[in-house]
Amino acid sequence: MKLKELVTGALLTALAIIIPIQFGFLKIVIPPFSATLASHVPMFIAMTISPAVAVLVGIGSTLGFLMTAPPYIAARAASHIVVGFIGAVLIRRRMPYVKAFALTLPIHAILEALVVIPFGWTAYQVLVVTGVGTALHHIADAAISMSLVYVLAPYLKLNTAKR
Repeated sequence: MKLKELVTGALLTALAIIIPIQFGFLKIVIPPFSATLASHVPMFIAMTISPAVAVLVGIGSTLGFLMTAPPYIAARAASHIVVGFIGAVLIRRRMPYVKAFALTLPIHAILEALVVIPFGWTAYQVLVVTGVGTALHHIADAAISMSLVYVLAPYLKLNTAKR
């Protein structure tokens, strides 16, 4: 990992930790689902840098939620490690950013739904509330992220390649 990637990753990791701590007023909670608006944005931006940075930011997101939320929400945040890595690999292979978002959406929703099963939630809470809720949250944060990536791309030399 290059120094610039490491520094950018560290800043995005800091954001991934700070968002759940300081932006609770942007949170929607329907247990076991919760959505903090913009909590996926650091991960989505990290995907444009490298798989290693995406994993680093996913770990930071997990830590941020571990400090502020019940264990099942922190466990759901751990899915960001996998989703970020897969998205970063897709983007590294020159896949358009929008398509990478679309392909990671079902992975994200399924992982977050699966991770709450051991906590004893009903099938409705797992599949509909968490699975569908995560998909909608993914779409909202992807829209925010795409706007930021296209603005920041020239300055950070992000891997967007005219998408």
